[in-house]
Amino acid sequence: MYSFLTTGPWPDYELIDSGNFEKLERFGQHILARPEPQAIWDPHLAAAEWGRAHATFTREKGSQERGQWKIKPGTPEQWLINYDQHGLKLRFRLGMSSFKHVGLFPEQDPNWQFIYQQTKQRKAATPRVLNLFAYTGAATLAARAGGADVTHLDSVKQVNFWARDNMEASGLDGVRWLVEDAMKYVKREVKRGSKYQGLILDPPAYGRGPNGEKWQLEDELNELLKLCKELLDPQDHFFLINLYSLGFSALILDNLVTEIFPKNHATREIGEIYLHDWGQRKLPLGTFCRFAT
Repeated sequence: MYSFLTTGPWPDYELIDSGNFEKLERFGQHILARPEPQAIWDPHLAAAEWGRAHATFTREKGSQERGQWKIKPGTPEQWLINYDQHGLKLRFRLGMSSFKHVGLFPEQDPNWQFIYQQTKQRKAATPRVLNLFAYTGAATLAARAGGADVTHLDSVKQVNFWARDNMEASGLDGVRWLVEDAMKYVKREVKRGSKYQGLILDPPAYGRGPNGEKWQLEDELNELLKLCKELLDPQDHFFLINLYSLGFSALILDNLVTEIFPKNHATREIGEIYLHDWGQRKLPLGTFCRFAT
């Protein structure tokens, strides 16, 4: 089933406007302006409204990601926001990184809900969940809040520290933290015969492992998904993957998943994730696929 997912009403977050390859967002009490390559239309609001931003990110010349924040006096570089939706209560520490990110992808709200609900529905008393490319851990915490034994894997040590801060701020504990290359770890787990009731993947278009291992999405994804199939408990599982690469359409993901996970066709959802701004423009922010037994 082809679907469109978007974030529900959330007191601590909103996409105010988008356009001219930028987006204007509110996280808690703070308004941020930062680049968004898919916002090719004109902004809905006047320049004066964009001037309300407490911090604005400017890219370095020749770079798509790296740059600097211009922060108004009195604006903190780190702060906390709350998430409280449908019984899932979390708390996140945000911060302004040199790569325009703030430590959270709010468009993932419907997937956090999916993870939380699916974890609670597993037959296993304590379902095992593996979160690969786990970043600052929102999906990890959704699974942990649902009662899972969670392994959180990311190749960047500092990001795992950030995720641990989010865990503690959310009043949770017991997550297993790994600084590891995803492909190497999954291969070892397959050899060990490990099984998981939940798998979450959020791979980047490109990246490096902790020892310099190269990750290129189009080169690695097919093999990684085949290995993930071996790790899923055949009778009791859920699966979720998000892709942000502009070159990967939902049709490509559909072809891969149909070939590798044919038995999950009946429950499979696949499509796009977006946020809508005050002008009701839909800002696309990636593709997803998810299914469950």
